[in-house]
Amino acid sequence: MKLELKQCSARHPADNGQGRAAITSLSLCIESGEQVAIIGPSGAGKTTLLQVLACALRPSGGEVLFNGVSPWTLRKGALTRLRQSLFLAPQVPPLPPRQRVVTSVLAGALPKMGLFRSLRSLFYPVDIPAADEALTRFDLSEKLFERVDRLSGGERQRVGLARAVLAKSELLLVDEPLSALDPTRAEQALTVLLDSCKTSDATLVSTLHHVEMALRFFPRVIGLRDGEVYFDLPAADITEAMLQGLYEQHLDELTGPAPEPAQILEKPAPVVMTCR
Repeated sequence: MKLELKQCSARHPADNGQGRAAITSLSLCIESGEQVAIIGPSGAGKTTLLQVLACALRPSGGEVLFNGVSPWTLRKGALTRLRQSLFLAPQVPPLPPRQRVVTSVLAGALPKMGLFRSLRSLFYPVDIPAADEALTRFDLSEKLFERVDRLSGGERQRVGLARAVLAKSELLLVDEPLSALDPTRAEQALTVLLDSCKTSDATLVSTLHHVEMALRFFPRVIGLRDGEVYFDLPAADITEAMLQGLYEQHLDELTGPAPEPAQILEKPAPVVMTCR
């Protein structure tokens, strides 16, 4: 699925209308099948951008296009079908505490099921082997029939990612998928996500606090700062100076290959590549 944002502005869903928008006049183009990481300091607008791309938040200015079509011009049924073709995985997956893991994972496939089958699956899982296969990829097969409230934070996050993989959507939007994972599990999670999207030719957009992981695993990285694109480049072309400029006021959040603060001399000029 090809994504285009043209001079797009939007406020965070919790914004009361005061102050500046979370993203402002933002333009970018993501081709179908691309795998893109979005990095930047807290408050840069990363989560708001994902909400816009998920058709969960209507831009206050500009437009967003999916395969050349604005979702907000579609009739209700067409908009619903578009939303069913994408999957938004929040940082904290909304897993009901008393629900079995198998049911939570299979919920990723509910939009593609008929009404009767989806309702039945909530009480009697309809495709246990598929859920088991998804969990196995994250080393969680032994938790298949465990209750969600008995999982650790990291296990819950991996269950949420297994659900995202099982969804097999055209567009996968993932918000901070590594926040509760140790380095080994983080590498495993990104490997599974990227391999899954490559296999299905799905478009993947993921926000990451882990800059080093973004540079290692993603071919293209977009840096957001104050709601605007600071750079949009192949990961191999991003320099330490660019990262310092991106995180200038938040160097404590920079976990990528940046020198010590004492080595910062000046703020580099933004580098932007909006469309390919």
